[in-house]
Amino acid sequence: MSLISDIRTRLNDVPERVKVAIKVAKTSGFLWELRAAGAAQLVRTMTASSQNPSQIYRIHAKNSPDKKALVWRDRSVTFGELDARIDRIAAGLAARGVKRGCSVVLIMKNRPEFIEIGAAAARLGAAAVAVSWRSTPKELVYLATHCGAVAMAFESDLWHVVEEAKKEIPRIADASYYAVGEPIPGTTPAGALLEGAAPFVAEKGAEDDAAVVIYTSGTTGKPKGAVRKFPKDAMPAFMRFIAETPMRVDDVHIVTCPMYHSTAFGFLSLSHMLGNTCVLMDEFKPEPFLALVEKHQVTTTALVPTMLHRVLALGKDVLARHDARSLRVVFSGGAPLPGPLALEFMDAFGDVLFNFYGATETGLVTLAKPADLRAAPGTIGKAVPGNDIRLLDDAGKEVPTGTVGELFVLNKFLVTGYHKDASATQESMKGGYFSVGDLARADRDGRFFIEGRKRDMVITGGVNVYPAEVEGVLEQHPDIAEVAVVGVPDNEWGERVRAFVVKKPGSTLDEGALKVWTRERLAGPKVPRDLVFLEALPRNPTGKVLKRELRTYTVP
Repeated sequence: MSLISDIRTRLNDVPERVKVAIKVAKTSGFLWELRAAGAAQLVRTMTASSQNPSQIYRIHAKNSPDKKALVWRDRSVTFGELDARIDRIAAGLAARGVKRGCSVVLIMKNRPEFIEIGAAAARLGAAAVAVSWRSTPKELVYLATHCGAVAMAFESDLWHVVEEAKKEIPRIADASYYAVGEPIPGTTPAGALLEGAAPFVAEKGAEDDAAVVIYTSGTTGKPKGAVRKFPKDAMPAFMRFIAETPMRVDDVHIVTCPMYHSTAFGFLSLSHMLGNTCVLMDEFKPEPFLALVEKHQVTTTALVPTMLHRVLALGKDVLARHDARSLRVVFSGGAPLPGPLALEFMDAFGDVLFNFYGATETGLVTLAKPADLRAAPGTIGKAVPGNDIRLLDDAGKEVPTGTVGELFVLNKFLVTGYHKDASATQESMKGGYFSVGDLARADRDGRFFIEGRKRDMVITGGVNVYPAEVEGVLEQHPDIAEVAVVGVPDNEWGERVRAFVVKKPGSTLDEGALKVWTRERLAGPKVPRDLVFLEALPRNPTGKVLKRELRTYTVP
């Protein structure tokens, strides 16, 4: 055997995940900054049976302990400090009864503690359950009960919601409510988790059970908990995506979306995988975003299309006051990206826009690069390596090129299913492929385009809203006879929620009163922005509401 043949044979025997890691390390520049201690930890991580995100911090704590990992307001924390804090919090949680298989609810805006407590839970083999800080007390009760939470870490400013929900969550002891920020009487300061606990020692194999649970609205009106675990193929799945982008080891990333959202969590993890410094925004506002980009020389970010629209809506004069030339990569996803919006943004900021398609349940599936968006505005791009996409008709057969079918995907990053909802999991799968109900077509160049949703999901500002849930709440109003909810196009939000309401005879209910009533019972994105009162809903002969007519209804 020749030397070249021998080398080829040896390379073929190297696991694919290691080859992907080497490729990304070279193209991103990470390889040239890798030290001996970091390399050793990287090898241990890549060969471990589980690769949950908390292990990222072990690698960089060994490799670049003094590099800033997080910047939030006037605070910053290095990778060395962050890894040590995660271990101490894990020890503190363990001393207070959190163990392998438990669930810990996180309800807070973007801040370092969100990452620290979530990663600490992972090291215990527990599940970090991220919920919207916009949740109402009733929604919080359902989520905490459904996931079987034994602890809740909450931002002090949200105590009014947590306190109300707490009355109906007997499973969580008073001492297991951890206040992040100002102390709250009757609860435990989150800082106490850092104090007095014995040194953390990971239980062997515990991290194999680590999970992140993200709740998405369900078609039956109740949210579904998508359970994501992190097997040994998880990190290579991330790396295949990175390999398709210009992301580098020296990037500075700004987190704009709420971290309970898959987009924010996913791109934070991608950035930290490369050892990037991540700047956290509590809550997105367009001009402060540009100011932070200029201040920290931010190079990458992830925005939902609504945010792109809001940035451009500032106008040329305001945009000119902020130097955003450091931006090299702006990822857009979470909602349909209109072609005109993509072109307008690139005309203003340069060809830095990358449109991705993915879901909480599937991970990152496709990527449209700037050239794709110029050539085929509106595309979600081509399949990211490692994703097998099929467009199927109702009979489960693949549709021809150019024909619309339901998008199913198979990859190494699919969720294990929906928590306590076997039927929903089964309905979403065909032969191991997973679908969230989106309809798509493919062109001859292999680019995909989303054409609609098989289910009635509304995506407003990157947030998934299912009409059934909103309808279920509105129908509880004593003056409402019937209601139907649809999504209608919106230039800023992509879509907005519109409710068609039929009042009971003699009712004097008006739009203002109903909006107040609804806001008390639904999280912000779910509250209908339009309320249209009708004498009757359009129905077919069998009694089914004709939502296609409502979507095209012209409001007087």
